[in-house]
Amino acid sequence: MFQREFVWEKEQSAKLIDSILKGFPIGTFIFWKTKEELRSYKEVGNHKLPETPKGDYVQYILDGQQRITSLYAIRKGIRITKDGREIDYRDIFINLDYDSENDEQIVVTEKEDVKRYLSVHRVLTSQVTDLLDEFPSREILKQIEVYKGRLTNYDFASITIKDYPIDVACEVFSRINTGGKALTVFEIMVAKTYDETKGFDLAEKYELLRDGSDNEKECLVAAKFETLPESIIMQCVAAITLRAVRSKDILKIRREIFISNWEPMKAALFMAIDFLRSELRVPVSQLVPYPALLVPITYFFNVTKNKKPTNEQVRMLEQFFYWVGLTERYSSATESKLGEDFNKIDSIIKGVMPNYSSLELVVDPKVIETTQFSAGNAYCKAILCLLAYQQPKSFDTNGMVILDNSNLKIATSRNYHHFFPKNYLGENHKDKEPNLIVNITLIDGYSNKHRIGKKAPSEYIEKFEKDNKELANTLMTHLINDIDGYGVRENDYDRFVQRRAKAIAIALNVKLMSMSYLEAIEAEKGV
Repeated sequence: MFQREFVWEKEQSAKLIDSILKGFPIGTFIFWKTKEELRSYKEVGNHKLPETPKGDYVQYILDGQQRITSLYAIRKGIRITKDGREIDYRDIFINLDYDSENDEQIVVTEKEDVKRYLSVHRVLTSQVTDLLDEFPSREILKQIEVYKGRLTNYDFASITIKDYPIDVACEVFSRINTGGKALTVFEIMVAKTYDETKGFDLAEKYELLRDGSDNEKECLVAAKFETLPESIIMQCVAAITLRAVRSKDILKIRREIFISNWEPMKAALFMAIDFLRSELRVPVSQLVPYPALLVPITYFFNVTKNKKPTNEQVRMLEQFFYWVGLTERYSSATESKLGEDFNKIDSIIKGVMPNYSSLELVVDPKVIETTQFSAGNAYCKAILCLLAYQQPKSFDTNGMVILDNSNLKIATSRNYHHFFPKNYLGENHKDKEPNLIVNITLIDGYSNKHRIGKKAPSEYIEKFEKDNKELANTLMTHLINDIDGYGVRENDYDRFVQRRAKAIAIALNVKLMSMSYLEAIEAEKGV
């Protein structure tokens, strides 16, 4: 039911037939008998399986799909094209020169010239009289009859569960197929929401949402938010449908309701992404502290009918965004916290400031000074979002730095540059910790690798100054507001860490609305 394709190799099918001929057990088939119409795999190669009449019971395979499909493919003599090569299931043979009572495998996929073979397909579909010319030996014909009898009269073990709810059937499937690892909510909803009449296939809809098509240009890839997982999309649907995102809530959404809310969810989701990209200047999804942040913001746009937010709402949504990241709010109990945060979004919709603990709206520069950089940490990502908001410029040309998901995945990715290079500190200041978030800048990969390397900041900055007459302004886009005051020319790492941590903290406190712009200017001056 949940496996989309027939994935067994021909050799595995041959071993299955060999086990049947020898009378070995091949496991129990488990079926779920229900009148629910679910998404299921209905083709084997180019062979279409028969449709179940409307209103009749359907028996979905919970365990044994690969085995049953193998037997079906062999019986029908099906050809399947896989990875550019054709697999012919008529080419599985019984070696008639071997005794089935021996341990040796008698069913093979390759024939040897000196031995006698007959395909399993022909054993099942031919009469003995059809084989007289090919196998005149009475003993061989008797043997073929024995093999045919063993195949057609094999006692297959099966269990059928009838009229179980889908969540129970899914639990059965999970336990028997993945060693207790549960199916994802997305996998269950793919099966549950399938509607052939309406042409709704969630797996295909998600692929279209992510990758787009010739006719559908708006997609996550084009928006550079392709790293959003399937689970977040399910939560976005649930948010606008139920205002709740727990797994059990999602599974309760009826098929017709889910389908009717798919397009509204998409519209609100792309408004949320556009908001992050344009207003918060978060250019790619890899920088977002938590993918789950898209859920409450999608909810906001759905409730407001996708209208442009007011300036006041923009400030409050920005505050909410940074509050979630800097408090690492969704690091645990995400579903319940998302449920709570819809109340904050409702306040923002009304133009009312949400309630926060005052301590959670103030960033201490001393904390930033000692924070280790991790590309996957929400606190660090919030700071990276702040750096991206400055629209960082290239050190050598003053051109815009282009950020890309592929260059931001891990701490060693190309867009991350240690302003005081790690190798420089390792050779000259072994007691200093280079991998601090305060030492990270967002620059282009070429400058990072080829023009900076392990040079001292004073050395590479002096070279960049010759090419880029606006370098002082360039560095301000990295929250390095004073070349001399930040200890760059003296290669004073301690001073740099202290001054830049303070600049980052001030900018974050403005985002959290615990400090005004004027207060920030005064704070930066009063060093």
